[in-house]
Amino acid sequence: MCILFVALQTHPKFPLIICANRDEFHHRPTEPAHLWPTENPILAGKDLQAGGTWLGVNQQGKVAGLTNIRAPELNQIDMQSRGELVLKALSEQGINQDWLQRYSQFYNPFNLLFGDELQLQCFDSRKKQLTHLSAGFHAISNGALDEIWPKMARGTQAIEQHINSHSTPDVDALLNIMTDKTQAPDSELPTTGVSVEWERHLSSIYIQHQEYGTRSTSIIMKDQQGKLYFTEVRYDGKGRNLGRDEFVIEPKSE
Repeated sequence: MCILFVALQTHPKFPLIICANRDEFHHRPTEPAHLWPTENPILAGKDLQAGGTWLGVNQQGKVAGLTNIRAPELNQIDMQSRGELVLKALSEQGINQDWLQRYSQFYNPFNLLFGDELQLQCFDSRKKQLTHLSAGFHAISNGALDEIWPKMARGTQAIEQHINSHSTPDVDALLNIMTDKTQAPDSELPTTGVSVEWERHLSSIYIQHQEYGTRSTSIIMKDQQGKLYFTEVRYDGKGRNLGRDEFVIEPKSE
């Protein structure tokens, strides 16, 4: 996952809205979002290379999503797959600060968002810091939570404007925001350890490149009754739509 936008307790009908893009190499094998036949079923796509996922929800209404922190100097080979962390967060046992403080060292740098509309948290493994998200609009990309990167500011502003002006958020309009290919000017590019050319490619909300780019967009909306609406749209390296799926998960008590 490359970017997550969160609207927490900002809409009277939908206390939790998440808009997310997964950016990945196009050759990496992936299954679309589906219900996993596990003891505690989750709805998520699946990374067929490592077996984990980047974003998902469970039947208790919990959400978890992961972004890699772009810090090439800190990456090590033979680390555990970060996609395991989302599965752990959505499992029956869940995940907590103590576990993350102890075991995050076995993964390359990441941000992990997890919880629900009542308690949503983000763990930054580089800082070993757990933040409880306040009500409002937030963005998580490949740096720190709510860091002011151009695409984070651009997306947050567009989503805030849409949610504040619609009695029912329009999924298609949110998808349109998430496919914005606007790149930041060089003077506003962050410095994350990659070349300037790649900083340009990576500076848009939607990344289109034949080798590496946005593979899918997910929109998650949870209403006041606890019902989850999950939409996933998938793309190829030329930005063509490869399919769209929509799911509804009814609330289930713990």
